[in-house]
Amino acid sequence: MKYSIITKLKALQERYDEVERLLGNPEIVTDRERFRVLSKEYAQLANITSCFQRWQQVQENIDTIWQMLEDDEMREMAQEELNELHTFLVPLEQQLQVLLLPKDPNDERGCFLEVRAGTGGDEAALFAGDLFRMYSRYAEIRRWKVEIVSASYGQHGGYKEIIVKISHQNAYGQLKFESGGHRVQRVPETESQGRIHTSSCTVAVMPEILKAELPEINIDDLRIDTFRSSGAGGQHVNTTESAIRITHLPTGLVVECQDERSQHKNKAKALAVLDARLRAVEAQCRQQEESDIRRNLLGSGYRSDRIRTYNFPQGRITDHRIGLTIYRLDEVIEGKLELLLQPIMQEHQANQLAALSEITL
Repeated sequence: MKYSIITKLKALQERYDEVERLLGNPEIVTDRERFRVLSKEYAQLANITSCFQRWQQVQENIDTIWQMLEDDEMREMAQEELNELHTFLVPLEQQLQVLLLPKDPNDERGCFLEVRAGTGGDEAALFAGDLFRMYSRYAEIRRWKVEIVSASYGQHGGYKEIIVKISHQNAYGQLKFESGGHRVQRVPETESQGRIHTSSCTVAVMPEILKAELPEINIDDLRIDTFRSSGAGGQHVNTTESAIRITHLPTGLVVECQDERSQHKNKAKALAVLDARLRAVEAQCRQQEESDIRRNLLGSGYRSDRIRTYNFPQGRITDHRIGLTIYRLDEVIEGKLELLLQPIMQEHQANQLAALSEITL
């Protein structure tokens, strides 16, 4: 393992010991906020410190046995022990490198997921419905809570647009690579000649922002309109002006929410989505300024990026970012999204490891 990596691990170990001492300080124990921050840091450092200590112990044993190789009588036994220790050392080094990778602080958050019909008319709306069902089934399998924030229904089924809130820790980290353009190739039910049509949808995944972290939005920058809800929802929903439309004038972002009976609740939900969208816009601007984002094989996550194609006649699904093609489309649509998510995350991790190796040369 490179000397620079070992140096960094030793520094983290020292910090771990320091935080442990601080958590035993009565003054810090009574300071709830600082105690919370330090406790979180302590938990984050615990895994990497424990792994590094195991690596150090194995390395010490290797150094000791190396000296035994000079003894003719002990050489054969020492060589066997060395071989065995190296089988422990290699995976420990790989684990340490993974633990050193930079963490996205948003990964632990819940998220907002938006699905919008793109080109393809009614078929695009139906495909948006299929995608929403896919994500809902995935969330159901993982026992995540899914809450519809807003939905605009297609004329013949599906959705023109649907926004949901997924309230579960790590939901954003699991789904963030779903952002982008999704294309479908299949024969519509209305197609009498059996011709394959191509339609598209866009997906956006944004981290949920805690209330304490919400940016201050100038009320003068907002135009808030009320209107009657449309679509399914019962007599009350369709006959009262409980739906809310908020327009952020400086950016032109528009958010609608009509899922709740209460105008107040709809407004709160719409503002939460607007906050998340504004944060996403800021993040995209920062990414554009960073040159290394262009080298990321997984793309920017912008909606203009076509990330995946679903070919129903052949039961094939292709993720264009990593060149992955599998013939298990039915399973993925039924919620087994990990068939795609795991290879994507592994590729992302491999990219990070390659970048870490360049930095530590």
